[in-house]
Amino acid sequence: MKSRNLFAAAGFAAVALLLSSVSLAATKAEIDERTHHTMQQFYQLNPMHRDLVARAKGVLVFPRITKGGVGVGGEFGEGALRIDGKNVSYYSVSGASVGVTLGLAHHKEIILFMTQEVLDKFMNSHGWKIGADTGVAVLEKGAGGEYDTQTLQRPILAFVFGEKGLIGDVSLEGTKVTKLDK
Repeated sequence: MKSRNLFAAAGFAAVALLLSSVSLAATKAEIDERTHHTMQQFYQLNPMHRDLVARAKGVLVFPRITKGGVGVGGEFGEGALRIDGKNVSYYSVSGASVGVTLGLAHHKEIILFMTQEVLDKFMNSHGWKIGADTGVAVLEKGAGGEYDTQTLQRPILAFVFGEKGLIGDVSLEGTKVTKLDK
């Protein structure tokens, strides 16, 4: 009984710490700077990324997503949608889980919308969910890895990189992306 209470308290404490980052929302200028820096890191990881980004109709960049918890978990981050190399709108990413998260970590995500159709669907949605709205090819071995031509034919490509910390959950499934008023 004591360990169950300790487990629950630790889980709630981790979620509270994570969600406290929501109140420390970044300014538009901070997101712009972080997004630019993240794109530069992405290009350095693999020379093929420049070509992929050039072919993408839109690029959603989350420079820092914090994910953590013990049993009960959550995640939060802020970023920007880039079209033709410019930030055009701002978004938050959030999610919650029960029973699958253990630890605390940060990572970066870049989501490439390869067709105008999927970009339009994303931009017109109210609370787009990764994995629920359309098939997303998630390249989990770091953005520096190789990818095959079949993967590159998917309409949405997601790259996760820059992982720091220790966490027992790397899924993007069910993550909700919401437009911010910035």
